[in-house]
Amino acid sequence: MVWCPVVTAQVAIARHVVGLPFSAEDAARIVLHFERTQTADGAFGLHPEHRGSVFVTSLVYVAARLLGVSADHALTASARRWLHSRAGGVLSVPTWGKFWLALLGLYGRDGLRPLVPELVLLPGAVPVHPIRFYCHTRYVYLAMSLLQGGRVQFDMGPIADDLRRELYGPVGPPVSFREHRYHLAAEDTFEPPNLLIRVAERVMGWYDRFPNPRLRERALRKCADLIARDLRATEYLTLSPVNGVLNALALHARGADRAEVARCVEGFEFYRLDDDARGLRYAGGRTRVWDTGFAVEALLANPVVAHEHRDALHATYRFLAAHQMTRSVAARDPHFPDTAEGGWCLGDAAHSWPVSDCTAEALAAVIGMHAVIDPPERVPDPRLASAADFILSRQNQDGGFGSYERARGPRWLERLNPAEMFIRCMTDQSYVECTGSCLVALSRFRTAVPTHAPKRLARAITRGVRFLLSRQRTDGAFPGAWGVYLTYGTFHAVRGLRAAGYSPTGPALRRAADWLIRHQKPDGGWGEHFSGCLRQEYVEHPESQATMTSWALLALTELVGTGHPAVQRGAEWLGGHQSATGSWPREAVNGVFFGTAMLDYDLYRAYFPAWALARIAQR
Repeated sequence: MVWCPVVTAQVAIARHVVGLPFSAEDAARIVLHFERTQTADGAFGLHPEHRGSVFVTSLVYVAARLLGVSADHALTASARRWLHSRAGGVLSVPTWGKFWLALLGLYGRDGLRPLVPELVLLPGAVPVHPIRFYCHTRYVYLAMSLLQGGRVQFDMGPIADDLRRELYGPVGPPVSFREHRYHLAAEDTFEPPNLLIRVAERVMGWYDRFPNPRLRERALRKCADLIARDLRATEYLTLSPVNGVLNALALHARGADRAEVARCVEGFEFYRLDDDARGLRYAGGRTRVWDTGFAVEALLANPVVAHEHRDALHATYRFLAAHQMTRSVAARDPHFPDTAEGGWCLGDAAHSWPVSDCTAEALAAVIGMHAVIDPPERVPDPRLASAADFILSRQNQDGGFGSYERARGPRWLERLNPAEMFIRCMTDQSYVECTGSCLVALSRFRTAVPTHAPKRLARAITRGVRFLLSRQRTDGAFPGAWGVYLTYGTFHAVRGLRAAGYSPTGPALRRAADWLIRHQKPDGGWGEHFSGCLRQEYVEHPESQATMTSWALLALTELVGTGHPAVQRGAEWLGGHQSATGSWPREAVNGVFFGTAMLDYDLYRAYFPAWALARIAQR
């Protein structure tokens, strides 16, 4: 999964601050990654197709200098020129960037928006309690409030003076940063602070200037305790490296044992990737289970292919069986001790953050393989049942399924989003694609283990179907939250509805089929541009994309059959763009996180086309 170089920059900065810097060899590999991801005009983007971000470029610049790159090196010189060319320059860096620069003494604390840790002391039932935030937002908040609320600023030594001169140019930093608190670069602003946020932050700012010392220390200890609980639950891998680097800084700032800080830094390595093409970098997440589930579907789509690759399926079965969660992590969250047993994580079991749709795809794959192979150590029915129970535990009141957790906070919390770079990031909610995957898995499980909670499963599936039907747009498409955008959502909705028994001739699926056929491009493929995620409408990509063509074909084969002209034209386009090695070329971004952070799931272009072609050949 490819995002952007900011995570790698943050890892480099954090390791420098805590006194565990990279070796010279690793530093050179990271600089190679920076060089490979820099745009022609010197910037670094928020995602592979973003033209430039003040946030990302500022942190990459600082990281590169800390890694030993000189100020007049081509990488840093061009990045500096780009930053100076922006309206407001570094002063317009988004809130997260202001926070990071302030930690390093490169931005004035008076220019920070208030972040009070005392919110964790509110009663758990209060909607704005951080425990009700989406988990990624929650753990970033905990670490940021621990650092900012503790007035932490790290001593960077002599290089800090150099960085201030370089970042702010000949004029230098302002005497007061307060007037730049809401000065935000247009390139990074997708949801500017609204009036409600400004009023709330004014109130918090009054308190933050003169906090009650005892209350503040109590809040800081509470934040530290919640962070420590997650570190223990994940064995220091943390939810993601985004909050992981902040955890390491927080531990260091609060005087934690050096061995504990080192263990936190070692946890970063779970997210490490390194190759000659893109250098050393740190991914936002690992996707081994997620990719494996879909790869199995591709292999199982055609019996001949499945038989030829029985050895691979046996190995895959062992991998999935080994990485199902079998231990409790309920102690991580004293407010919401949700079960994790039976689930599967995005990457592997060590991560200890199972997800509804990752569990669903893994469960569906395991059950699907039972029809093709006879594994010597078959996953017993009680473990399959624990997976189904985990999925059921993530169903919301509206019938849809959340991701990591059920919805904890009201939807209006999105109006209090303090991170202007991202949208729809404050609450876990019901998602079309999670619901689609869960319906597939629960339907297969109900057939495989018919004695386990049949009434509960039937109700859950019925409610999931109703949720999906309620989310269909008037044009027939379904919106996605984790992929680009309507094509992805429609693929998952169709797959889930068909698995649950909804007729392809029913009005909802007829409209979905019509929408897909209408958006087939003249060359036979499908292509949707990522900007549709931001605008929440269909935006056609100039070129057909193998991954999106596959999503459309997989849906259409469920709705109109393989002989339909649209399916045949799509299959011809897909086959015609396959390389001699059997793969498909790298394309546009295909995933999304937090509404604006576009992702490239590299293996999507391998298994989704193979799955579509195998299904068409079989039927």
